[in-house]
Amino acid sequence: MSIPLQSSPIMPRRLRAAALTLTAALLLAGCGGGSAPTTFDLTAPRDFGRVGASRATLVVQEPTTVQALDSDRVIVRDSSGALSFVGGAQWADRVPKLVQVRLIQTFENGGRVGSVARPGDRITPEAQLLTDIRSFNIDAASGTAVVEITAKLVGDRTGEVRRARLFTARVPAGAVDGPAAAQALDRALSQVLIEMVRWAR
Repeated sequence: MSIPLQSSPIMPRRLRAAALTLTAALLLAGCGGGSAPTTFDLTAPRDFGRVGASRATLVVQEPTTVQALDSDRVIVRDSSGALSFVGGAQWADRVPKLVQVRLIQTFENGGRVGSVARPGDRITPEAQLLTDIRSFNIDAASGTAVVEITAKLVGDRTGEVRRARLFTARVPAGAVDGPAAAQALDRALSQVLIEMVRWAR
């Protein structure tokens, strides 16, 4: 014996509510849940003048760094050492890639070497510049932008380390927001890049 199915007035309302909820969720997902982050760039110093001519050829490798800094996020370090991101802010590219490009441009702006390039640019270098980014963040405890980069000049043929040095800069950051943090880190990096170019003689 079959029992005829009866429609329930409750089910359509539940289905409509579920459909509305799903639609709202999809709309929010499509919008990214908020506004897009503001993108900031780093600059290559130009106003430090020529620092001596040279015919040397130099290849600048992409800097190495820890995983936390190998990203496009603007990072804040608190007093306990914990890392967090500045909301609504990002760099134009990964930090190591941006630092490599701006370092090459700083060498060019200073007229320091005869030819400076990145790996794969089809030049025969006399030396390579190897760098490692130790810090590239806002220090929340002191309210400063901290940039620390180690550099090694290595003979291309011998692999011998000719010289090595740690470069450090700290710049007041003010409020820890996207524009203030990005500008302070850019100024700190500019100090480091100028010192590094003058050092690599």
